[in-house]
Amino acid sequence: MSELAAKAEKLDGADELAAKRDGFVLDEVVYLDGNSLGALPAAVPGRVEDVVRRQWGELRIRSWTEGGWWTAPERIGDRIAPLVGAAAGQIVVGDSTSVNLFKALVGAVRLARAADAGRDEIVVDATTFPTDGYIAGSAARMTGCTLRPVTPSEVPAALGDRTAAVLLNHVDYRTGRLHDLPSLTAAVHAAGAPVVWDLCHSAGALPVGLDEHGVDLAVGCTYKYLNGGPGSPAFLYVRADLQDRFDSPLPGWNSHAEPFGMRPEYEPAAGAVRGRVGTPDILSMLALEAALEVWEGVTVDAVRTKSLALTDFFLECVEEYVPAGRVACVTPRAHAERGSQVALRCPDAGDVMGRLIERGVVGDFRHPDVLRFGFTPLYVGFADVERAARVLAEVLA
Repeated sequence: MSELAAKAEKLDGADELAAKRDGFVLDEVVYLDGNSLGALPAAVPGRVEDVVRRQWGELRIRSWTEGGWWTAPERIGDRIAPLVGAAAGQIVVGDSTSVNLFKALVGAVRLARAADAGRDEIVVDATTFPTDGYIAGSAARMTGCTLRPVTPSEVPAALGDRTAAVLLNHVDYRTGRLHDLPSLTAAVHAAGAPVVWDLCHSAGALPVGLDEHGVDLAVGCTYKYLNGGPGSPAFLYVRADLQDRFDSPLPGWNSHAEPFGMRPEYEPAAGAVRGRVGTPDILSMLALEAALEVWEGVTVDAVRTKSLALTDFFLECVEEYVPAGRVACVTPRAHAERGSQVALRCPDAGDVMGRLIERGVVGDFRHPDVLRFGFTPLYVGFADVERAARVLAEVLA
């Protein structure tokens, strides 16, 4: 046994989250793609079968009340809330990340303009996931704003009296860089504007502190580190003191104060409910609720501690095993700047990832030359990390 393999065995033996691995359906592969799609929690198949066979098949329409379908968006939102540092009553689950992002960004502009009609510029992370940029562009056209793309480090200097809203990613999807949410939020607020944070690559992976840092609005997906399943519904956070002023650009019967009144005039419901639009996707939503059960007894701080240990150990193994100069790490080494993934630049990355997957190490490839490895502490162990680096070295040799 190599020194690093022995170290992995020792680290796994001391891992307080190791037992959580039994809560997932896993095979013999090393699965390091949870930053794209989380593994299947063991409780989900039985829950989905019950929803389909009993709640839908037998109770049918009665399940909206007897099965708790109607209250699911807020109930599940309250389960996600502590994982992103939010008190109950501020998160609603439903729709896709893109739809929620559109609601949040247009809503943010409307909040800003209610106080100052002259604000006409949306600042957006220039390195963002493409869809965020597309949505920001559409929101700018819809609200008559100018779109100003800048890197997160340039945001403070870009802010001013014209800033209507700022859209930022907590973790860069390509590099895994963790941006400074507290200081950037404070800078945006000092300029008199609201901020929208995309938490897709941080929710369930590291502490966020939405309430602590006064974040205005946030969105996030649930199929990555929250393991909700392919296409599982996203979430929308609206800070409690802003909810009565949040003007969603997508009002629907589900967010109406009297949803079954069927009145032609729209009157938004109170609280997080006004973030709803139409009928929720119940099958995916209740699968997500079952998936979140794996978080019982787990703190996000413990997850973060293991995440940093896993990524540190992976980088150590890569440096020891991989031929010098064959890959370059583009993920920051500093813990304060690192999410829960490691991105390695490699000239033939697409081919390399294909061969890794054939060898039972599953990560993913981002054009043109990035190998991405996501570390989900609830089911990834240190032996997995050592094996992944060792197989990577063999493929690259």
